[in-house]
Amino acid sequence: MGPGPTPPAGPTPSLARANGAAALTLLAALMHSGLRRLVLCPGSRSAPLAVAAALLEPHGLAIHTGIDERSAAFLALGLSRGDGIAAAVVTTSGTAVAELLPAAVEADLGAIPLLLISADRPARLKGCGANQAVPQEGFLVNSCRCLLQGDLDGVAGTAPADLLRLAQTAMAHAGGEPGRCAPGPVHLNLPFEEPLHGNAADLLWLEDLASSLLAQGVTHDDPASSAPARVSSRSIPRLEASRPGVVVAGPWRGTPADWAEHLLALRRWQEASGWPVLADPLSGLRGLEGLHLIAGYDLILSDPPQELMAPQVLRLGSLPASRRLQSWLEQQGGPQVLISPGDPRRLDPLGTVNADQQWSCGLASWLSGQSLPSAPKEANLQLAERWSRAEARAQAILDRELIQPQAKVSEGGGAAAPPLSEPWLARQLSRLLPADLPLMLASSSPVRDWESFADPRAPGRAVHGFRGASGIDGTLSLACGLAESLGQLVLLSGDLALLHDANGWLWLRQLRGRLTVVLIENGGGGIFEQLPIRTAPSDRLDFERLFAMPQALDQLQLAALHGVPGRRIERPDDLAGALAWALGQPAALLEVRTKRQQDAALRRQLRQLVSRENGPAGF
Repeated sequence: MGPGPTPPAGPTPSLARANGAAALTLLAALMHSGLRRLVLCPGSRSAPLAVAAALLEPHGLAIHTGIDERSAAFLALGLSRGDGIAAAVVTTSGTAVAELLPAAVEADLGAIPLLLISADRPARLKGCGANQAVPQEGFLVNSCRCLLQGDLDGVAGTAPADLLRLAQTAMAHAGGEPGRCAPGPVHLNLPFEEPLHGNAADLLWLEDLASSLLAQGVTHDDPASSAPARVSSRSIPRLEASRPGVVVAGPWRGTPADWAEHLLALRRWQEASGWPVLADPLSGLRGLEGLHLIAGYDLILSDPPQELMAPQVLRLGSLPASRRLQSWLEQQGGPQVLISPGDPRRLDPLGTVNADQQWSCGLASWLSGQSLPSAPKEANLQLAERWSRAEARAQAILDRELIQPQAKVSEGGGAAAPPLSEPWLARQLSRLLPADLPLMLASSSPVRDWESFADPRAPGRAVHGFRGASGIDGTLSLACGLAESLGQLVLLSGDLALLHDANGWLWLRQLRGRLTVVLIENGGGGIFEQLPIRTAPSDRLDFERLFAMPQALDQLQLAALHGVPGRRIERPDDLAGALAWALGQPAALLEVRTKRQQDAALRRQLRQLVSRENGPAGF
């Protein structure tokens, strides 16, 4: 451990000053270890951390403040996902810490770095009925990479070197270690003894301390924080590139820094093997040139043709959302190898990947252990061509059923305008969004519709989704964090997901990133229409009350209360102009009203049409 930032020599400070000095020392050490963004929630016990953050703001620490700890944690999670660096959220003690759990769960399962910093009561106040003294150190432990704590009698008693060690350990564990531990959340629980609030003289003293701490460097010789990434010593699982197979690319969960190497390795594998890539929308691959991608696999595999069976499968990351693809993978009899970018946990709920067939050190390191032919073999190209024909038929059907009817109306064909639908919205929006404009897909129907119906010929872009736990928690706050981190973002969300996180609108007044929200208002939980829940006769079960749960609330008016302008899309022709208007605003809401029962029937019809076209006669 090298020397870290230490308080200047001088008289022993008062306890209020000592609390502030400890908080400053810790946060400055976190900044030296890479912390750039912090989300602060209000509280008295956390006052030393709040003051320390404010004093470090002029030195480069970006601060967002919010009253809702649950929303704040999701904002920090979005910030972390955007740049791959752990952002921090700071809360006071008590139930505020419990509010961090939903975001901690998503960060854990989604392999996203996140730092959760909570103030706490000292040990003397625990277990004796003291106000707001709760066992908060255990609230997040099942979802965090580690729990770190200062001196249990009060963090002011923690030596500066130990505070530095806490900071370096926290950032190292949040960032993960390739092949050994995935990135994820870390809980830093800090007991503070009173007094918590200093006077003006204390504040001046702390200002000088802040400048002193940030002027000092930190030597990163701690093995946990500075050692080179270790690669697993076990044998690399193999696939035969000279034989036919397919690649299944699930959601990308690596860091932005790892993306270029991952993409280069995938291009090399495809150039040598000729294997088609079944690309989830969250894989980051759709719209990229030079790759043979299949986007309509969920439709094609509604009734899987035998001609598309794959003797081998290379799986990249966690599973796509498609249940049909998952079922198809279970039917393949050949070897399946699963590659993850740094997550050694088991990622195969299907049971089709043996323990020795999962490689967690990334695609590039796996590729180094493969024997590659100079060009694809003929049998490989034949399988790829069969997938291409099935894909072309599927995309032609989607154009014919979703886009061409509207084109005829726009050209003055005299026909009535087709109704707005969610499959149509996914396809048309994918075409209209400018290239490279990042997109976030909310869980439930939006991510599934984009998987099946978005146009694979549309411009490439980063597509984000939070499929670790696949909940609708924190949807808007996550989008705000991404918009701030990336500079701009479009969120496609259902009505319940957006309303569930309505406090997320509070962030917009302090964000610099642009956010456009496209809201699908279909009167409740549309995803339940795609499940076999409704009964015949319908009055045997109150589907609307028990599952769909429509909410009688105008979300355009709710957004307007937060100063966010909005428009309602009444006709398909309105989308392009409304989208152009919205993208010119700092924040805007576009509402598209659809009918969920009709859309469920439309999805079934489209699947049937694709299955019919791709029957045995099609090959």
